[in-house]
Amino acid sequence: MVEERVTQVDAPEGTSHTHTTVISDAPRSGSGALWIIVLLVAVLAVVAVFYLSGMSGSETAKDNAVAEAAQDVGDAAGQVGDAAQSAAETVKNR
Repeated sequence: MVEERVTQVDAPEGTSHTHTTVISDAPRSGSGALWIIVLLVAVLAVVAVFYLSGMSGSETAKDNAVAEAAQDVGDAAGQVGDAAQSAAETVKNR
C-alpha cells in the first residue's frame, strides 16, 4: 500500500511551499547483504572443489609411489635370488 503525505509550510515572510512524502509498505529490493552472501557461498564452493581435486591428485601420487617402491623391492628380490643361484652353482662346481 502506498500513502502520500503532503505538508504545506508557511514562512513568516508570507511565502509557502509544499513537501510530499511517499510511504510504501512494499519490501525494498536489491538487498546488498543477499548478494554478499551469494558471493561468499560461490567462493567457498570454488575453494572446496579446488581443495578436493588437489587431494585426489595427492592420493594418486601416493599410490604411484607405493607401486614403484613395491616394484623396486621385487627387482631387488630377483637380484638376490639370481646372486644366490650363482653362488650355489659356484659352490657346486668346486
